[in-house]
Amino acid sequence: MKHLKFFVFLCILTFTISCGQQKKYIQYKVKEGETLKTIAKRLDVKTKDLVRLNPDVGRNPEVNSLIIIPNTGKTVSKKEVTKKTTDKEVKVDTVSKDFIKDVSKQKLDSLSLNFIIHDVKAKETIYGLTRFYNVTEQDLLTLNPVLSEGLKIGQILKIRPIIKGETSKEKTVYEDVVTADVSLKATLMLPFITEENDSIKANELFDDSRLANIVTDFYLGAMIAVDSLRKQGVTIDVNVFDTQKNSTKIKEIIRENNLEESDVIIGPLYSEEASYIAKQVNAPVIYPMYSKSQSKFTSSNLIKTSPEKNIFRQALATFISDTFTNGTIMLVGDNKSTSNTANISLKNALELHDSINNVRVLKPKNGYIDKNRFLEILKPNQENWVVLTSDDTVLVADIINSFISLPEDTTVRVFTYNKEKAFDKISNLKLAKVNLTYVSDEYVNEESITTKLFNSQYFKKNNALPSFQATKGFDITYDVLMRLASGNSLEDTFKEGASYRVESKFDYYKNKSDVIENKGLFILKYNKDLSLTRLK
Repeated sequence: MKHLKFFVFLCILTFTISCGQQKKYIQYKVKEGETLKTIAKRLDVKTKDLVRLNPDVGRNPEVNSLIIIPNTGKTVSKKEVTKKTTDKEVKVDTVSKDFIKDVSKQKLDSLSLNFIIHDVKAKETIYGLTRFYNVTEQDLLTLNPVLSEGLKIGQILKIRPIIKGETSKEKTVYEDVVTADVSLKATLMLPFITEENDSIKANELFDDSRLANIVTDFYLGAMIAVDSLRKQGVTIDVNVFDTQKNSTKIKEIIRENNLEESDVIIGPLYSEEASYIAKQVNAPVIYPMYSKSQSKFTSSNLIKTSPEKNIFRQALATFISDTFTNGTIMLVGDNKSTSNTANISLKNALELHDSINNVRVLKPKNGYIDKNRFLEILKPNQENWVVLTSDDTVLVADIINSFISLPEDTTVRVFTYNKEKAFDKISNLKLAKVNLTYVSDEYVNEESITTKLFNSQYFKKNNALPSFQATKGFDITYDVLMRLASGNSLEDTFKEGASYRVESKFDYYKNKSDVIENKGLFILKYNKDLSLTRLK
């Protein structure tokens, strides 16, 4: 702290000399009982200006501590001023905005050497920052004691220490803003298939039809989002269309309805129908599911909410590069083309990093990898990180069992970017034993305020807890409508930062084909108690 104050002091000295007759600043020793507010009042300046001049000092500075003040020549006597900057007395009438900006920039540059930093903006909350940066409120308070007095616009906060290879550039948090008297028109297009299912009893329909469950749950979640925004003063007109199961119905809907009046269209569920709709209208079309065909989307108004699978792999490579320090990194595949491609891509990406010299690749022989082959590469008493690039259920299960039975001095941490069917039948206890760390497009924190509020609202309305699809319906609908409620276009809001909803992260960007897609992902790790920790 003392070194930082001295640095700021020297910057002030440099500034005063270079500016000649411009406004000058001096140091002041705080007396017992004084606060920044009382000092500011005596100097006839604003308290917030003193806060900005002294970013590391709270509003109640310690007695005898030195702070920077504008020398107004009004109420501070010469005896109270510690004046070592120059032989001449320095005087100033008001606080210079340019100087405040200069000091803020110097503080920013100094902090960014060691910390992830954040410049507080309007309507941000401590809870929102903890959720976005994946830190606790206590973490923020420890690094920023001034937060005990509340969050203030313009504060520069230390979020957490930076780790090796990480940039200190602050992330951008999307700020939820509702414009007064805003009115939106939304269209929801889902295959309810009401005509076909009209004669089927409800219990039979939902027992036998996976599609019916997905569609209904998504719709119920979306309606909770609409209700929530209406309570916040947003006027929303929602048109719901049953797209059935054929393209003829889509064409009929377009022919008989003016979809251009919609601010946004959520759906359809099928990729070919979404592509068709996007080519017929100018309104943004939100594709709410993942499909292998979505990589072929070409319309600039068609927005993909589910990240492409290659983004998962890139996210894992970035995480390992940022956090790995020393030891062995091994890629284990299954000799199939998809796995081989992933191995090449990951090996090239990881070996670009300074601390990663050699990434070993291991493949099965006759469909199996003997444990001794692992022991030839894995080293005792050091870090052994293994990335599984296979989705072969049997092979992955055998590999996990081999790692669990390794000697006690040879530990392994397993990673995957594709935690799907290959891991579904492996017990969480085994996954915890190998510290499985994986990439996911969803993260459930049952203790978060957002999750509890949504679960409560959903249960109250539907007498049941929300399914994954219901939560997805809420997250997508709420995020899109909240962004539009700002009065800006969706594309403009995407440039303003990433948002976190109940279980999803939305971080949109334009790909090389000018199609907007989401790259919002989480890095999660199994703990010994079978809980999950979000690492990123």
